[in-house]
Formats: sequence, structure tokens, C-alpha cells
Amino acid sequence: MAYDYETLTLQLDARGVATCTLNRPDKRNAMSDRMLAELVDMAGRVSADPTIRAVILTGAGDFFCAGGDLSWMKQQIEADRATRMKQARGLADALFVLNTLAKPLIGRINGSAFGGGLGLISVCDVAIAPVTAQFGFTETRLGLIPATISPYVLARMGEGKARRVLMSARLFPAHEAVSLDLLARAVQAEDLDAAIEAEVTPYLSVAPSADTASKRLARSLGPRIEPDVIEATIEALADTWETEEAGHGIGAFLSKTTPRWAR
Repeated sequence: MAYDYETLTLQLDARGVATCTLNRPDKRNAMSDRMLAELVDMAGRVSADPTIRAVILTGAGDFFCAGGDLSWMKQQIEADRATRMKQARGLADALFVLNTLAKPLIGRINGSAFGGGLGLISVCDVAIAPVTAQFGFTETRLGLIPATISPYVLARMGEGKARRVLMSARLFPAHEAVSLDLLARAVQAEDLDAAIEAEVTPYLSVAPSADTASKRLARSLGPRIEPDVIEATIEALADTWETEEAGHGIGAFLSKTTPRWAR
């Protein structure tokens, strides 16, 4: 069984394992408004389907997710504060529903990920990537901050580890992502499918309701990501978009020139 979206594919096998694939390989699976809305719809569909036992999240092509779509950034330059907050809320909503998905969510991180793509990794219950993948919170290169993803990143990595990579925008390899707790494992590319299957298979032998309740319990005992926290991150991003630095940084990125702070 398969469901087709504009930016995603959702396939369900006979065991009840669903695979959601970010399907914009020509854009390195960058997140657009449409993709975020479709992720919310997908999560609702999957959570409500009692035949689905586990969900795999992956990307088409060589990249997992490059973060925000270029056209989205262009729109933000001329947008007013309310529009910018609405756009940020789209990502916040998608991350929230994936984080609270009533099924195990296994990240088959098929390649590199930057910016918001690391938010998607952080809401997975377990994530595995090839050793060749690279990662980076690249927002500060543009004069922006990793705002809406930060509650999930810190819940996954902890503050101390997050501060090693959250602000510098440096790229780091898969083995470091493991040490930071962003990934559970890094494997050779040819071993990725077997590693994902090893994570999925145990879920097919447990009671589905107990599985869901256990995940809900773990979330309730971990860092609380409440509506006021989410709203504060949206406000913080909107504040940053209004700075002169952000205007300069985004302008330099779009014009493919070097921002004044780059050395």
C-alpha cells in the first residue's frame, strides 16, 4: 500500500512497517511549506492507523535534508513579522507531531543533513546514518539561529553536547554525531538497510498499546516541550529575522557572496 503526496511518499508493507520518504531529491530534500504540511498530515494518518507498527523516516537521493528551502528564505526577506512567525510555526508543528507520533519513529538518515534537517533527526526515537554523512547547524552562518528545532535538539543531545555544535555552524562527521547522541550508530552505506531492519524488527513482537504508552511515558519524564516553549522559539526566530545581521547574511547567501563576518 502506498500514499502519494507532492513532497513525500508513504509506503506500508505487509508487516505494518510504514516508510515515509522526503521526496525532493533535486532540492536535497529541503523543507518547504508543502512538505511541512504533508509531514503533519502523514503523522496524523500514521498515528490513527492501528495496522502500522513502526515508521521509518528517510530521504530520496543522496541527501537526507538540507534544511530550509531556498524559495522559503527568499520569501522571508520581504515578509512581515506575522508572516515569518506563521512560517516558523509550520516547522514547529511538524516537529511536534513527529515527536509525539504514537508509533516508533526510526530515522534512516540516508545522507547529510543541515539546519532543520537535524530537527527531524532529533525527533526520531533512533537514527542511523552512513559514516560518510555530514551534519551541521548552519543557521548562524546566515545571521539566524536554530530556534524552532532547539527544544528537540537539546532533548536529544543535552545542553552540554549541543553547545559544542549549535552555535559554530561547523560541519561534523557521522562518528561525532554518534558521540553527541544525535545518531545511535554510523554504519557503512551498504549496511544501512540491515541496521534499520535490526531496529524495526523488535517492534513487531511487542504489544502496540504498551509500546505507545512507553514512548509517551519516556517523553513525560524527559524535558517538557510545552506550547509556551515552542512559542518562545518562534518569537526568538522572528526577532532574529528582524536584525541587520540576518538581512546581510541571507542576502550574501542568496547572491553567493561572502558575508562580512566570514574569515
